[in-house]
Amino acid sequence: MKTLLKNIRECSLCKEHLTPNPVIQVSKKSKIIIIGQAPGTKVHASGIPWNDASGRQLRKWLDVTDEQFYDETLFGIVPMGFCYPGKGKTGDLPPRKECAPQWHQPLFDNMNEIDLVLLIGMYAQKYYLKENAKKTLTETVSNFEEYLPKYFVLPHPSPRNRFWLQKNGWFEDSVVPILRNRVKKVL
Repeated sequence: MKTLLKNIRECSLCKEHLTPNPVIQVSKKSKIIIIGQAPGTKVHASGIPWNDASGRQLRKWLDVTDEQFYDETLFGIVPMGFCYPGKGKTGDLPPRKECAPQWHQPLFDNMNEIDLVLLIGMYAQKYYLKENAKKTLTETVSNFEEYLPKYFVLPHPSPRNRFWLQKNGWFEDSVVPILRNRVKKVL
């Protein structure tokens, strides 16, 4: 695992497209794996995963402290793209497609204490659920129980998703309490 993490942190697969600065947090003993999109600008600059407004919201949903969240034996953070992908017209660009096929399976092969994988957003859900993902993120998240006990599907906790959260109040009312209970059991 040590060599694998060193290789990931030194990765430059997509240096022609962006400035490499892979952000990852994982241990052989990680119990909950968080698979999101890719680091944003703040995380890219700090090198600390989910160290932004999205991360604060995610920790609130999970009902965990910063200390718990950043304990790599509890939470492994393995994004779809390890580096900030750059700015697009309406937000950040999608995660680069090179990372997950190159690094995810070797990482999972080195972790044998995983109890739960959180798939955050459509990129992670489509990649891992494949044909079992529904047509839309809303449909996938509203059917979250289909993917348990291995996967728990979530929308992205970004402040940009506030309209989705307002429109889909059932998520925070009904799904988040189940998520918190599942996380508590694992921890």
